[in-house]
Amino acid sequence: MTATAPHIPVLLDEVIAGLDPKAGETHVDGTFGAGGYTRALLDTGARVYAFDRDPDAIAEGRAFAEEQGGRLILVPERFSRLAEALAERGVDQVDGVTLDIGVSSMQLDRAERGFSFQADGPLDMRMDQAGMSAADFVNEADEEEIADVLHDLGEEPRARRVARAIVHARPITRTAQLADVVRRALGHKPHEKKDPATRTFQAIRIHLNAELDELEQGLAAAERVLRPGGRLAVVSFHSIEDRIVKRFLRERSGATPAGSRHLPDIRGAGPRPSFEAVAKPVRAGEAEIARNPRSRSATLRVAHRTEASPWGAGPRKEGRQG
Repeated sequence: MTATAPHIPVLLDEVIAGLDPKAGETHVDGTFGAGGYTRALLDTGARVYAFDRDPDAIAEGRAFAEEQGGRLILVPERFSRLAEALAERGVDQVDGVTLDIGVSSMQLDRAERGFSFQADGPLDMRMDQAGMSAADFVNEADEEEIADVLHDLGEEPRARRVARAIVHARPITRTAQLADVVRRALGHKPHEKKDPATRTFQAIRIHLNAELDELEQGLAAAERVLRPGGRLAVVSFHSIEDRIVKRFLRERSGATPAGSRHLPDIRGAGPRPSFEAVAKPVRAGEAEIARNPRSRSATLRVAHRTEASPWGAGPRKEGRQG
Protein backbone atom coordinates (compact mmCIF):
# COMPACT_ATOMS: atom_id res chain seq x y z
CA MET A 1 0.00 0.00 0.00
CA THR A 2 1.34 3.39 -0.95
CA ALA A 3 1.33 6.42 1.26
CA THR A 4 -1.94 7.55 -0.29
CA ALA A 5 -4.81 5.06 -0.26
CA PRO A 6 -6.11 4.42 -3.80
CA HIS A 7 -9.75 4.77 -2.77
CA ILE A 8 -11.61 6.98 -0.31
CA PRO A 9 -14.14 4.85 1.58
CA VAL A 10 -17.79 5.82 1.54
CA LEU A 11 -19.11 8.03 4.38
CA LEU A 12 -15.64 8.14 5.95
CA ASP A 13 -16.23 11.19 8.16
CA GLU A 14 -19.60 9.89 9.31
CA VAL A 15 -18.20 6.42 10.10
CA ILE A 16 -15.34 7.86 12.16
CA ALA A 17 -17.73 10.19 13.97
CA GLY A 18 -19.94 7.22 14.83
CA LEU A 19 -17.02 5.11 16.05
CA ASP A 20 -15.54 8.05 18.00
CA PRO A 21 -12.10 6.37 18.25
CA LYS A 22 -9.58 7.54 20.84
CA ALA A 23 -5.87 7.06 21.36
CA GLY A 24 -5.11 3.72 22.96
CA GLU A 25 -8.41 2.09 22.02
CA THR A 26 -8.67 -1.14 20.05
CA HIS A 27 -10.83 -1.22 16.93
CA VAL A 28 -11.71 -3.79 14.28
CA ASP A 29 -12.00 -2.94 10.60
CA GLY A 30 -13.84 -5.99 9.34
CA THR A 31 -13.40 -5.07 5.67
CA PHE A 32 -9.87 -3.71 5.24
CA GLY A 33 -9.86 -3.39 1.42
CA ALA A 34 -7.60 -0.48 0.49
CA GLY A 35 -7.29 0.53 4.14
CA GLY A 36 -9.25 3.79 4.12
CA TYR A 37 -11.18 3.30 7.37
CA THR A 38 -8.15 1.68 9.00
CA ARG A 39 -5.95 4.65 8.12
CA ALA A 40 -8.43 7.08 9.65
CA LEU A 41 -8.66 4.98 12.83
CA LEU A 42 -4.88 4.82 13.13
CA ASP A 43 -4.69 8.60 12.74
CA THR A 44 -6.62 8.93 16.01
CA GLY A 45 -4.05 6.83 17.87
CA ALA A 46 -6.16 3.67 18.00
CA ARG A 47 -4.87 0.16 17.46
CA VAL A 48 -6.56 -1.71 14.61
CA TYR A 49 -7.18 -5.36 13.79
CA ALA A 50 -7.95 -5.27 10.07
CA PHE A 51 -9.75 -8.27 8.58
CA ASP A 52 -10.04 -9.21 4.91
CA ARG A 53 -10.84 -12.50 3.19
CA ASP A 54 -9.17 -11.30 -0.04
CA PRO A 55 -5.50 -12.39 -0.22
CA ASP A 56 -4.70 -9.40 -2.46
CA ALA A 57 -5.88 -6.89 0.16
CA ILE A 58 -3.79 -8.54 2.88
CA ALA A 59 -0.70 -8.79 0.68
CA GLU A 60 -0.93 -5.17 -0.43
CA GLY A 61 -1.43 -3.96 3.14
CA ARG A 62 1.64 -5.64 4.63
CA ALA A 63 4.10 -2.83 3.91
CA PHE A 64 1.70 -0.30 5.43
CA ALA A 65 1.21 -2.50 8.50
CA GLU A 66 4.97 -2.75 9.01
CA GLU A 67 5.15 1.05 9.17
CA GLN A 68 2.69 1.23 12.08
CA GLY A 69 4.88 -0.12 14.86
CA GLY A 70 2.50 -2.91 15.84
CA ARG A 71 -0.65 -0.76 15.91
CA LEU A 72 -2.04 -2.43 12.77
CA ILE A 73 -2.54 -6.18 12.77
CA LEU A 74 -3.74 -7.68 9.50
CA VAL A 75 -6.01 -10.71 9.86
CA PRO A 76 -6.56 -12.85 6.73
CA GLU A 77 -10.03 -13.98 7.76
CA ARG A 78 -13.70 -13.43 6.98
CA PHE A 79 -15.23 -10.96 9.41
CA SER A 80 -17.77 -13.61 10.43
CA ARG A 81 -14.86 -15.20 12.35
CA LEU A 82 -13.71 -12.02 14.05
CA ALA A 83 -14.53 -13.23 17.58
CA GLU A 84 -12.56 -16.47 17.16
CA ALA A 85 -9.69 -14.77 15.32
CA LEU A 86 -9.35 -12.08 17.98
CA ALA A 87 -9.44 -14.69 20.77
CA GLU A 88 -6.62 -16.56 19.01
CA ARG A 89 -4.64 -13.32 19.27
CA GLY A 90 -5.42 -12.84 22.95
CA VAL A 91 -8.17 -10.23 22.54
CA ASP A 92 -11.69 -10.72 23.94
CA GLN A 93 -13.08 -7.18 23.83
CA VAL A 94 -12.66 -4.18 21.55
CA ASP A 95 -13.90 -0.59 21.51
CA GLY A 96 -15.26 -0.44 17.98
CA VAL A 97 -16.16 -2.53 14.95
CA THR A 98 -16.76 -1.20 11.45
CA LEU A 99 -18.08 -3.21 8.50
CA ASP A 100 -18.28 -1.98 4.89
CA ILE A 101 -20.53 -4.58 3.26
CA GLY A 102 -20.20 -5.81 -0.31
CA VAL A 103 -17.52 -5.66 -2.96
CA SER A 104 -14.55 -3.29 -2.59
CA SER A 105 -13.50 -0.69 -5.14
CA MET A 106 -10.21 -2.54 -5.50
CA GLN A 107 -12.07 -5.67 -6.59
CA LEU A 108 -14.42 -3.80 -8.92
CA ASP A 109 -11.64 -1.86 -10.63
CA ARG A 110 -9.53 -4.90 -11.53
CA ALA A 111 -10.89 -6.59 -14.62
CA GLU A 112 -8.97 -9.79 -13.88
CA ARG A 113 -11.06 -10.31 -10.71
CA GLY A 114 -14.24 -10.58 -12.80
CA PHE A 115 -16.57 -8.60 -10.54
CA SER A 116 -17.59 -5.91 -13.02
CA PHE A 117 -18.69 -5.67 -16.64
CA GLN A 118 -17.23 -2.18 -17.00
CA ALA A 119 -14.10 -3.82 -18.41
CA ASP A 120 -14.02 -7.33 -19.85
CA GLY A 121 -12.33 -10.01 -17.78
CA PRO A 122 -12.63 -13.64 -16.69
CA LEU A 123 -15.95 -14.36 -14.99
CA ASP A 124 -14.70 -14.93 -11.44
CA MET A 125 -16.17 -12.82 -8.56
CA ARG A 126 -14.55 -14.83 -5.71
CA MET A 127 -13.57 -12.54 -2.84
CA ASP A 128 -11.25 -15.09 -1.26
CA GLN A 129 -10.07 -16.45 -4.64
CA ALA A 130 -11.10 -20.00 -3.77
CA GLY A 131 -14.06 -22.27 -4.46
CA MET A 132 -16.71 -21.98 -7.16
CA SER A 133 -16.28 -19.11 -9.62
CA ALA A 134 -19.05 -17.18 -11.34
CA ALA A 135 -18.20 -19.04 -14.56
CA ASP A 136 -18.63 -22.34 -12.75
CA PHE A 137 -22.02 -21.24 -11.45
CA VAL A 138 -23.54 -19.94 -14.71
CA ASN A 139 -22.27 -22.96 -16.65
CA GLU A 140 -23.17 -25.70 -14.16
CA ALA A 141 -26.24 -24.60 -12.19
CA ASP A 142 -29.65 -25.51 -13.57
CA GLU A 143 -32.05 -22.88 -14.85
CA GLU A 144 -34.25 -22.94 -11.76
CA GLU A 145 -31.34 -22.37 -9.37
CA ILE A 146 -30.01 -19.49 -11.44
CA ALA A 147 -33.46 -17.90 -11.56
CA ASP A 148 -33.89 -18.24 -7.79
CA VAL A 149 -30.52 -16.57 -7.15
CA LEU A 150 -31.27 -13.68 -9.50
CA HIS A 151 -34.71 -13.16 -7.99
CA ASP A 152 -33.81 -13.54 -4.32
CA LEU A 153 -30.41 -11.82 -4.24
CA GLY A 154 -30.62 -9.43 -7.18
CA GLU A 155 -34.33 -8.62 -6.97
CA GLU A 156 -34.48 -9.21 -10.73
CA PRO A 157 -38.18 -9.10 -11.75
CA ARG A 158 -37.55 -11.13 -14.93
CA ALA A 159 -35.23 -13.67 -13.36
CA ARG A 160 -36.58 -16.67 -15.27
CA ARG A 161 -36.11 -14.97 -18.62
CA VAL A 162 -32.51 -14.09 -17.77
CA ALA A 163 -31.80 -17.59 -16.42
CA ARG A 164 -33.16 -19.16 -19.57
CA ALA A 165 -30.96 -16.92 -21.72
CA ILE A 166 -27.89 -17.78 -19.64
CA VAL A 167 -28.48 -21.51 -20.03
CA HIS A 168 -28.98 -21.17 -23.79
CA ALA A 169 -25.78 -19.10 -24.17
CA ARG A 170 -23.45 -21.56 -22.41
CA PRO A 171 -20.50 -21.72 -22.13
CA ILE A 172 -20.03 -18.23 -20.67
CA THR A 173 -16.53 -17.39 -19.48
CA ARG A 174 -16.16 -13.57 -19.67
CA THR A 175 -17.83 -10.67 -17.86
CA ALA A 176 -18.64 -8.86 -21.11
CA GLN A 177 -20.23 -12.03 -22.48
CA LEU A 178 -22.53 -12.47 -19.48
CA ALA A 179 -23.49 -8.78 -19.51
CA ASP A 180 -24.39 -9.00 -23.19
CA VAL A 181 -26.54 -12.09 -22.61
CA VAL A 182 -28.50 -10.28 -19.87
CA ARG A 183 -28.93 -7.10 -21.91
CA ARG A 184 -30.27 -9.01 -24.90
CA ALA A 185 -32.66 -10.96 -22.68
CA LEU A 186 -34.05 -7.78 -21.11
CA GLY A 187 -34.04 -5.54 -24.18
CA HIS A 188 -31.50 -3.04 -22.90
CA LYS A 189 -31.49 0.42 -24.46
CA PRO A 190 -28.12 2.28 -24.42
CA HIS A 191 -29.67 5.49 -23.02
CA GLU A 192 -31.04 3.77 -19.90
CA LYS A 193 -29.38 5.07 -16.75
CA LYS A 194 -28.91 1.70 -15.01
CA ASP A 195 -27.48 -1.26 -16.89
CA PRO A 196 -29.85 -4.23 -16.40
CA ALA A 197 -26.83 -6.55 -16.04
CA THR A 198 -26.10 -4.90 -12.67
CA ARG A 199 -28.73 -6.96 -10.83
CA THR A 200 -27.48 -10.25 -12.27
CA PHE A 201 -23.84 -9.53 -11.41
CA GLN A 202 -24.81 -8.46 -7.90
CA ALA A 203 -26.90 -11.57 -7.29
CA ILE A 204 -24.25 -14.01 -8.50
CA ARG A 205 -21.55 -12.27 -6.45
CA ILE A 206 -23.63 -12.33 -3.26
CA HIS A 207 -24.46 -15.99 -3.81
CA LEU A 208 -20.89 -17.14 -4.50
CA ASN A 209 -19.45 -15.34 -1.49
CA ALA A 210 -22.34 -16.16 0.88
CA GLU A 211 -22.43 -12.47 1.71
CA LEU A 212 -25.75 -12.39 3.54
CA ASP A 213 -24.76 -15.26 5.83
CA GLU A 214 -21.44 -13.51 6.41
CA LEU A 215 -23.24 -10.31 7.37
CA GLU A 216 -25.57 -12.01 9.85
CA GLN A 217 -22.68 -13.91 11.44
CA GLY A 218 -20.47 -10.82 11.46
CA LEU A 219 -23.08 -8.76 13.32
CA ALA A 220 -23.42 -11.49 15.94
CA ALA A 221 -19.63 -11.68 16.23
CA ALA A 222 -19.41 -7.91 16.75
CA GLU A 223 -21.99 -8.22 19.52
CA ARG A 224 -19.75 -10.77 21.27
CA VAL A 225 -16.51 -8.76 21.11
CA LEU A 226 -17.67 -5.18 21.75
CA ARG A 227 -17.16 -4.01 25.31
CA PRO A 228 -19.95 -2.11 27.12
CA GLY A 229 -20.07 1.28 25.44
CA GLY A 230 -18.32 -0.06 22.34
CA ARG A 231 -19.44 1.25 18.97
CA LEU A 232 -20.64 -0.57 15.84
CA ALA A 233 -20.75 1.13 12.42
CA VAL A 234 -22.09 -0.72 9.37
CA VAL A 235 -22.19 0.63 5.81
CA SER A 236 -24.35 -1.31 3.37
CA PHE A 237 -25.05 -0.73 -0.32
CA HIS A 238 -28.10 -2.85 -1.02
CA SER A 239 -31.61 -2.91 0.38
CA ILE A 240 -31.35 -6.60 1.31
CA GLU A 241 -28.17 -5.96 3.32
CA ASP A 242 -29.61 -2.90 5.02
CA ARG A 243 -32.73 -4.83 6.02
CA ILE A 244 -30.55 -7.42 7.75
CA VAL A 245 -28.65 -4.71 9.67
CA LYS A 246 -31.84 -2.83 10.52
CA ARG A 247 -33.59 -5.98 11.76
CA PHE A 248 -30.57 -7.04 13.84
CA LEU A 249 -30.24 -3.67 15.58
CA ARG A 250 -34.01 -3.36 16.08
CA GLU A 251 -34.17 -6.77 17.77
CA ARG A 252 -31.02 -6.29 19.81
CA SER A 253 -32.09 -2.83 21.01
CA GLY A 254 -35.49 -4.06 22.15
CA ALA A 255 -37.28 -1.94 19.55
CA THR A 256 -39.31 -4.78 18.03
CA PRO A 257 -42.85 -3.48 17.43
CA ALA A 258 -45.50 -4.32 20.01
CA GLY A 259 -48.19 -6.91 19.33
CA SER A 260 -51.65 -5.94 18.18
CA ARG A 261 -54.55 -5.54 20.61
CA HIS A 262 -55.45 -9.16 19.83
CA LEU A 263 -51.98 -10.50 20.66
CA PRO A 264 -49.87 -10.18 23.81
CA ASP A 265 -47.04 -7.63 23.93
CA ILE A 266 -43.93 -9.78 24.38
CA ARG A 267 -41.43 -6.94 24.53
CA GLY A 268 -39.23 -7.28 27.58
CA ALA A 269 -39.83 -11.02 27.81
CA GLY A 270 -36.58 -11.94 26.08
CA PRO A 271 -32.91 -11.08 26.63
CA ARG A 272 -31.95 -7.59 27.74
CA PRO A 273 -31.08 -5.20 24.87
CA SER A 274 -27.45 -5.63 23.85
CA PHE A 275 -27.35 -2.54 21.63
CA GLU A 276 -28.63 1.00 21.73
CA ALA A 277 -29.23 2.67 18.37
CA VAL A 278 -27.78 6.17 18.66
CA ALA A 279 -28.73 7.89 15.41
CA LYS A 280 -30.94 7.70 12.37
CA PRO A 281 -29.49 6.02 9.26
CA VAL A 282 -27.00 8.25 7.43
CA ARG A 283 -26.74 8.56 3.65
CA ALA A 284 -24.24 10.34 1.44
CA GLY A 285 -24.79 13.97 0.52
CA GLU A 286 -24.72 15.44 -2.96
CA ALA A 287 -21.05 16.42 -2.77
CA GLU A 288 -19.92 12.88 -1.87
CA ILE A 289 -22.15 11.31 -4.50
CA ALA A 290 -20.64 13.61 -7.14
CA ARG A 291 -17.15 12.67 -5.98
CA ASN A 292 -17.88 8.97 -5.56
CA PRO A 293 -20.99 7.64 -7.40
CA ARG A 294 -20.71 4.33 -5.48
CA SER A 295 -21.85 6.18 -2.36
CA ARG A 296 -25.29 6.86 -3.87
CA SER A 297 -26.79 3.66 -2.46
CA ALA A 298 -24.83 3.61 0.83
CA THR A 299 -26.55 3.54 4.23
CA LEU A 300 -24.68 3.86 7.54
CA ARG A 301 -26.15 2.56 10.78
CA VAL A 302 -24.43 3.12 14.14
CA ALA A 303 -25.18 1.55 17.51
CA HIS A 304 -23.57 1.38 20.97
CA ARG A 305 -23.08 -1.82 22.93
CA THR A 306 -24.85 -2.04 26.29
CA GLU A 307 -23.72 -3.96 29.37
CA ALA A 308 -26.07 -6.86 28.60
CA SER A 309 -24.72 -10.26 27.63
CA PRO A 310 -24.72 -11.22 23.95
CA TRP A 311 -27.97 -12.89 22.96
CA GLY A 312 -27.75 -16.64 23.22
CA ALA A 313 -24.73 -16.44 25.56
CA GLY A 314 -24.18 -16.66 29.28
CA PRO A 315 -23.34 -13.70 31.55
CA ARG A 316 -20.79 -11.27 30.15
CA LYS A 317 -17.25 -11.74 31.41
CA GLU A 318 -14.56 -9.13 31.76
CA GLY A 319 -12.35 -9.54 28.70
CA ARG A 320 -8.88 -8.70 27.53
CA GLN A 321 -8.39 -5.82 25.12
CA GLY A 322 -5.69 -5.73 22.48
